[in-house]
Amino acid sequence: MQHYQLYIDGQRREGADGQVMTTENPSTGEAWASFACAAPEDVDAAVAAARRALSDPAWRDMTQTARGKLLFRLAELIERNAEKLGRLETADSGKLLAETLSQTGYVGDFYRYYGGLADKIEGAVLPIDKPGMHAFTRREPIGVVAAIVPWNAQMFLTATKLGPALAAGCAVVLKASEMAPVPMLEFASLVEEAGFPPGVVSVITGDAENCAIPLTRHPAVDRIAFTGGPETAKHVVRNSAENFAVTSLELGGKSPVLVFADADLESAANGLIAGNFGASGQSCVAGSRGLVQREIFDELVARISDKAAGIRVGDPLEAATHVGPLCTKAQVKRIRETLAKAEAQGATIRFGGALLDRPGNYMAPTLVECPTAEIETLKVEMFGPVMSLMPFDTEEEAIALANDTEFGLASGLFTSDVARAHRVSERLHAGICWVNTYRAISPIAPFGGYNKSGYGREGGLEAVLDYTRTKTTWINTSGAPMSNPFVMR
Repeated sequence: MQHYQLYIDGQRREGADGQVMTTENPSTGEAWASFACAAPEDVDAAVAAARRALSDPAWRDMTQTARGKLLFRLAELIERNAEKLGRLETADSGKLLAETLSQTGYVGDFYRYYGGLADKIEGAVLPIDKPGMHAFTRREPIGVVAAIVPWNAQMFLTATKLGPALAAGCAVVLKASEMAPVPMLEFASLVEEAGFPPGVVSVITGDAENCAIPLTRHPAVDRIAFTGGPETAKHVVRNSAENFAVTSLELGGKSPVLVFADADLESAANGLIAGNFGASGQSCVAGSRGLVQREIFDELVARISDKAAGIRVGDPLEAATHVGPLCTKAQVKRIRETLAKAEAQGATIRFGGALLDRPGNYMAPTLVECPTAEIETLKVEMFGPVMSLMPFDTEEEAIALANDTEFGLASGLFTSDVARAHRVSERLHAGICWVNTYRAISPIAPFGGYNKSGYGREGGLEAVLDYTRTKTTWINTSGAPMSNPFVMR
């Protein structure tokens, strides 16, 4: 069994208390790798290394252009090692190899995007209203960043944090999910090979008590970038009260997808399948609240059912597989309980709803027809291949149903009416709206939500500024000494 160590201050090491965990392959249910877990002492060591790196001339005095070149180098190494990283992620989390290879290869563009922005972080000369004064601003690295990523899209969600943080000149302690940390522990080798000085990036993992809590409440942490669930986020926010760290949260969602009668139904069916069965439904932007105009409801259900009959569930390493296993047995249990409750509430399972008779955490793609908005599968985040559809009659009703949620990460709508596309997308309470498509990402496009889907944005031009602080400098150019010290200038 392959064993992976923590990466702290440029060195591989075991955890201070010797704790080791194993990770299971979700497609077989068998343990396949072990990894060291961080103790509070290891968290202290990683944060201390990051703090030292910020003062080390090797990083502190490196030009922004040179930092950008390191990010370009990292992008090249990721692409060169995409297959290795993709296979590790598939073995660890059960994601389709086709997707892990594609996603890992594409995240290189995120690092290039932020590498290109590294020497474009500018200040400004202020047209100050005080004669004889010169005032200007500069943006400085915010400091030590605690970046916490989940298991379901590790390379992508790491890039959205690490890219802008390093471009800004910060130092990062990356906490990988203990559910499937192997790809990130391997990724640390590429950071080192790219030439980042020791301590600029450390990669650790471990449980909440010994790793996540000490990291998020650490007094030397200046910024927290967290992706995960709302309940865990509440603890992160409470912990940040200990250090006043600037915090961004990218949380879960219960995203609506609105299909109007004038939509291209083939495109809509594919969009709903992508939003619910893509990544086995293990996506924070899963479009798991399908709202379909009543006159096309039956036709769209039939079309989706026909397509679902051809979905292949199986080994995520096989190219022909469309849906792989769920990452954990706990997900399977929770989904089955939620489906049972939905049926008791009057919902109808059109297809799926059962486990597959094979080793691993395999769940059949499932379609739930919901008579009301109170059905459980329309209310809670499923994180599995479960699509829930409900009919609506009018545009106003569709918007009201779409916005009747405590979340607000993503949304989608399918229509051939351009005016409606603008009108409805503007009124949907979500940080992302896809029109006549779904589940598209780019380093150029901001990513984040409203309400219980979190706050702050990742991706896009502004994200790099979120890893900086603005300093204002005043210079007396008049040549005259300060006068009355008791009166504000």
